[in-house]
Amino acid sequence: MNQGTLIAILVIVIAVLAVVAFLAIRKRRSQHLRERFGPEYDRVLHREGDVRKAEGVLEMRQKRRDKFQLRPISANDRTNFESRWAEVQAQFVDEPKNAVTIADSLISEVMQARGYPMSDFEQRAADISVDYPEVVDRYRRAHEIALRHSRGQASTEDLRQAMVHYRSLFQQLLQSDQLERKGA
Repeated sequence: MNQGTLIAILVIVIAVLAVVAFLAIRKRRSQHLRERFGPEYDRVLHREGDVRKAEGVLEMRQKRRDKFQLRPISANDRTNFESRWAEVQAQFVDEPKNAVTIADSLISEVMQARGYPMSDFEQRAADISVDYPEVVDRYRRAHEIALRHSRGQASTEDLRQAMVHYRSLFQQLLQSDQLERKGA
């Protein structure tokens, strides 16, 4: 075998190894993002229609979220939020429409108290998807019901579902706070 052939084979082997390494890194990246974002990964992939674009969106969310100065909720604020949530749930029996509006507002207050920026809803949902990928879809559904309610297009059952969805995020926001105090 002459030296030219040997060099060509070596270049081909190196190129194949580089492609294999590149594919392994992309697969690991995809797996990490899928595990990190759970069902939100699939939602973004469906919306973007392309794995690279979707993963880029999710990585940008993570980078944006990393800049936030999230903080624990004080004991007084925690007690206040829990009390207000109990009132909203009790109010649902007599005034479900008003209760959903208040629940939506209370969720925003808790998020703001934690340090999440309060921009438009879609940005808020994207921001919390980094920390709460398992409940962000429920938050979106609750908000969508609240919007339909504002147009007079939500049934009492829809409003009940919105409350259930809001409660899941409310509990996660407060539970995360408790875990941070124990583990931090």
